[in-house]
Amino acid sequence: MTPEQFHELAEAGYNRIPVYREVLADLDTPLSTYLKLASGPYSYLFESVQGGEKWGRYSIIGLPSREVLKVFDHRIEVSRNGEVVEQAEVDDPLVFVDDYQQRFNAPDLPELPRFNGGLVGYFGYDTVRYIEKRLRHSCPPDKIGTPDILLMVSDEIVVFDNLRGKLHLIVHADPSVEGAYQKAQARIDDLESQLHRQTANAPRTPEHLRGKVVDESDFISGFSQDKFEAAVDKIKGYVLDGDVMQTVISQRMSIPFEAPPLNLYRSLRVLNPSPYMYFLDLGDFHIVGSSPEILARVEDEEVTVRPIAGTRKRGATEAEDKALENELLADPKEIAEHLMLIDLGRNDAGRVSETGTVKLTDKMIVERYSHVMHIVSNVTGRLKQGTSCLDVLRATLPAGTLSGAPKIRAMEIIDELEPVKRGVYGGAVGYLSFNGNMDTAIAIRTAVIKDNTLHIQAGAGVVADSIPRLEWKETMNKGRAIFRAVAMTYNDYDH
Repeated sequence: MTPEQFHELAEAGYNRIPVYREVLADLDTPLSTYLKLASGPYSYLFESVQGGEKWGRYSIIGLPSREVLKVFDHRIEVSRNGEVVEQAEVDDPLVFVDDYQQRFNAPDLPELPRFNGGLVGYFGYDTVRYIEKRLRHSCPPDKIGTPDILLMVSDEIVVFDNLRGKLHLIVHADPSVEGAYQKAQARIDDLESQLHRQTANAPRTPEHLRGKVVDESDFISGFSQDKFEAAVDKIKGYVLDGDVMQTVISQRMSIPFEAPPLNLYRSLRVLNPSPYMYFLDLGDFHIVGSSPEILARVEDEEVTVRPIAGTRKRGATEAEDKALENELLADPKEIAEHLMLIDLGRNDAGRVSETGTVKLTDKMIVERYSHVMHIVSNVTGRLKQGTSCLDVLRATLPAGTLSGAPKIRAMEIIDELEPVKRGVYGGAVGYLSFNGNMDTAIAIRTAVIKDNTLHIQAGAGVVADSIPRLEWKETMNKGRAIFRAVAMTYNDYDH
């Protein structure tokens, strides 16, 4: 970008202008680039594997953010460089977040990747309590203490182009600051120098933990198997009474964890590559995840939701794999559940789309991942005029696959039966870009690491003919990617 182009964009009224440079990076990887440039509090790494087999073109590395927004209950806190600069007590924090996002006005430059800066972080499951007043006073106890919402202002990022072996160094400049363009160029010079001169030093597992043996029996659940199965029976009673069609009940499992959180991410990306892989260093806690499922995406005024329901393990041979796919597609319980979630997805998309624009573009296709295959459908709609990304989150959070149907009644039952507040689990991880787009994943296959303890949570959808023992087993199966990643972290990253 030239000084003249920068000046033109400033004259057009933009208050955040991406100054950028393309750099050859064929000897680097997204992980090494994160370690060289971004490692530290309020930073992140996003990667993607498409269709379970192919690395996505772009990886996003967020350098440490100077400004962070947090929501605890109805209290808003904005900090800059570690100092609280704004506080508010509000009825609906999502209104504040919407207004906060509008403070940033950046141009959509066609030569840059679709995400090149914005608000990055998560909306926890319990964000729904600001949307549905019936749920405001039924929240179970909070045992972890993470914010309901945390968003970093990501204005220094690296977008890694895995196809071309190049990366974009992007620094957003505020044209009201004297010498903003020159300062941004100087910052990019500094980042390019770090990229070429520094060595990517991976974090080390403490000596006394190397070789530690971990298996799933070491994870402690706050929801015993007996109590979980009793909860499944209780939900089946609600289903038979016509109170609800399905409810997703979950359990949290925890284990002491003192290894570097980034090494857990390294393990997870090897064991369970997924469309949404994320590592977020959020100061006093970390989020590490490998989610297969989109919550909602907004791109160029089109909203997308993509329900996933129905799972089988991968076969050892191509013939066994195909046989398992046929078995999955012939399972009446799996198909009925998936069709219900398609209807829920259409309803959610329809709430924020122009009448007549909601379409089912993929219906019950099977997508394969490293260890499992899923039935997947895709629903799109043309966004209503005047509708924001926050309106889309209101309509879609939490996903039906993490709550049930009808949603509100299912969530009331979850509050009645689950022993702890869900927190990050079942919410959304992703970004709201400066240019108005949004991409969020459902926070599943996700670990939260805080106070030297790792927490994961997994659920099962309960319907009339559910078998309690098998629903418990399903939650354990869903947790297995994290179980194995923890074990690998202690044994494969010890030097």
